[in-house]
Amino acid sequence: MSDLTVDYASIAELSASLQSRELSAVALTEAVLARAHALQPHLNAFVTLTVKRATAEARAADIELDAGLSRGPLHGVPYVAKDLFDVAGHPTQAGCPLLADNTANTDAAVVARLARAGMVLIGKTHTVQFAFGGVGINRDFGTPHNPWSETAHAPGGSSSGTAVAVSAGLVPMGLGSDTGGSVRIPAALCGIAGLKTTVGRVSRAGVYPLSWTLDSVGPLARTVRDCALTYTAMHGPDGGDPTTLNRDPHEVLSDLELGVGGLRICFAETAFWDDADPAVVEAVRAAGQVFENLGARVGSIDLTEAGQVAGGERERHRALIVAAEGCAVNRRLLDEHFDALDPRVANRMIAGRTLSAPDYGDTLRAWQSLQRDAKRALRDIDAVLVPTCAITARPLAEI
Repeated sequence: MSDLTVDYASIAELSASLQSRELSAVALTEAVLARAHALQPHLNAFVTLTVKRATAEARAADIELDAGLSRGPLHGVPYVAKDLFDVAGHPTQAGCPLLADNTANTDAAVVARLARAGMVLIGKTHTVQFAFGGVGINRDFGTPHNPWSETAHAPGGSSSGTAVAVSAGLVPMGLGSDTGGSVRIPAALCGIAGLKTTVGRVSRAGVYPLSWTLDSVGPLARTVRDCALTYTAMHGPDGGDPTTLNRDPHEVLSDLELGVGGLRICFAETAFWDDADPAVVEAVRAAGQVFENLGARVGSIDLTEAGQVAGGERERHRALIVAAEGCAVNRRLLDEHFDALDPRVANRMIAGRTLSAPDYGDTLRAWQSLQRDAKRALRDIDAVLVPTCAITARPLAEI
């Protein structure tokens, strides 16, 4: 088995080798688990490795593939899941040791879908406590090590362990969740692709919640194609999550190779750029030039709707809505074990109790109005180009 087969290979590359039977799922899984064991002391990406499950799923994949029965491009491919996702027989701790006994009886809906697609789950990865933080720090379980630096740098959060596992070449894909950037930020800081899905496209059933209004489930992977392959298996209606019931599955793979020629791509010249690092600004502006060289029509727009959300009372209420809904989910822990929680998380979350019911309702209605305005502003634009994260990864010693 070549180094490429295990380290840094994409789903598409691994799938080709598995489908042709040049590579067995068992051999791949054993190599991945060995690498994960070897690097875990340095990277601290994993809460646990699901060795028995991974071995069983890999053996089942080989039996089917040897018989000419393929479940598709994900069959036999390893992945990881953030420790918000229920995995039968394992605790869902959500980054909090007080939830050590919160053992799941069944898989989260998306984990079950990936199992039906033939994927091999090799472990659960660290997250910020209750997924409430964008830096990636966990006081109790330790902070995963951003693999792009020998010294400890922030991996981004809250899907920190997943991003580190993918970026370090342990797996080609991992499950994350995103409420206010928790897929996008670690993907950016760890140098990989991340897909923040629209709420209602992927079921959140069996995923430890932070905000039922804003939570979404998305993959982190090495390539956009790998995100698309995973999304294809993940999305669609699920009775366990009512937000998905009126969302029919849709096809996303056929247009991937068409390129960007003729597309209208615009820099959104608004709050996204406020206080952004010069290196970030330079990289994003350079990306616009690349798109233009590839045939896209690149311009700029004043997306004032985004600016209206950033800063001021609306931004405060947005943050408080996430905190208030998080308070409702974690009420018992906040009331009974406040001093045992990470104070950075607990103090931010408990502030949600200051949000009045009228302000809560007014903010949700204001969002709907802003969404309508933004759709009108973007109706003739195929994509906007903005910084994913305004800063580069910082040394943990400075944070």
